Amino acid sequence: MIEVAGLAKSFPAGGGRGGGSSDANRRNARVQAVVDIGFSAPNGTITGLLGPNGAGKTTTLRMLAGLIEPDAGRLAVDGFDVRRTPRAALARMGMLSDARGLYPRLTARENIAYYGALQGMRREAAEARAEALADMFEMRPLLERRTEGFSQGERMKTALARALVHDPANIVLDEPTNGLDVLATRALRDSLRWLRTPEGGSKCILFSTHIMQEVERLCDSVVVVARGRTVARGTVAELLAQTGQTDFEEAFVRLAFGPASTRIGSGHESGPTGAAAEPAHG
Repeated sequence: MIEVAGLAKSFPAGGGRGGGSSDANRRNARVQAVVDIGFSAPNGTITGLLGPNGAGKTTTLRMLAGLIEPDAGRLAVDGFDVRRTPRAALARMGMLSDARGLYPRLTARENIAYYGALQGMRREAAEARAEALADMFEMRPLLERRTEGFSQGERMKTALARALVHDPANIVLDEPTNGLDVLATRALRDSLRWLRTPEGGSKCILFSTHIMQEVERLCDSVVVVARGRTVARGTVAELLAQTGQTDFEEAFVRLAFGPASTRIGSGHESGPTGAAAEPAHG
C-alpha cells in the first residue's frame, strides 16, 4: 500500500544576471510544483494518477522514489516512511519510468539480473526470476539480445520485468504507455490486470497517465490532480456522478479546470485526451 499526505515541493524559478533588486528577487523566486497532494493506493488495486500539464504527477512520483526531497508531507510504502527509512520503503517498490533506463550494451537478461543484484538478490535467484518473468511477459526470445535497438514495446517489457525482479508488493509506473503501439499497450494492460489479482500477487499498482481511455479501461480508482493539489478521488463511475457527466473526459476537465473550461474556445483543452504530457517538474 502506498500512502501520500500533505505533499509539497517548490523549485527555484531561476533568474537573470545583474545587480538590481529585481534580479535578486528573481533569483530568490520559487515555483510551487506541488502544493498539497494526498492519496492512498491499496493493495490489489490499480490506482490512476491523472492530471493535466504541470499538475504535479511526475514530481510526486519522483519524491515517492526518493529522487527529490519534499518540502513537506509524508510518503509511506507498506508503512515504511520514504524519508526516514528509504531503503526499506524503496525495496518494496518496483519503479517504471517513461525513460525506461535500460543499459543498451547489456542483454535483456543481464539488465534484469543486474537490477536484481542491486536489490540484494543472489545471482542464482535473479537469474531464475528473469526466466519466470520472461515467461510471464512472453519475452523469452529477447533474453539474450542486447537492448540496443529494441522497439518501444520490447523496451517496455524488459523494463517492467526489471522493475519486478525482486517481486515488490508495490509497482509505480510513470506514463508507461508513451510511445507504445496498440499491441504493446494491450500487453501492458493485460499484465497489470493480472498483477493486481491474487494469482499475480495482489500488487498495489500506481499508474500515472494523461490518457483518458487508459484510466477508464484499467484503473479501479482515480486520483485527479491539478495545480499541484488533489482535487478529486474515486472510481470512474463516482467521478462521473460527482460531475453529472456521462463522458469521462468532460468529467476530468470539469474537475481539473472547472465548469467554464468545458466551453468551446476556453483555451484549456490540449487535444483529444483533454491533457498533455507534463514537463520535468509536472
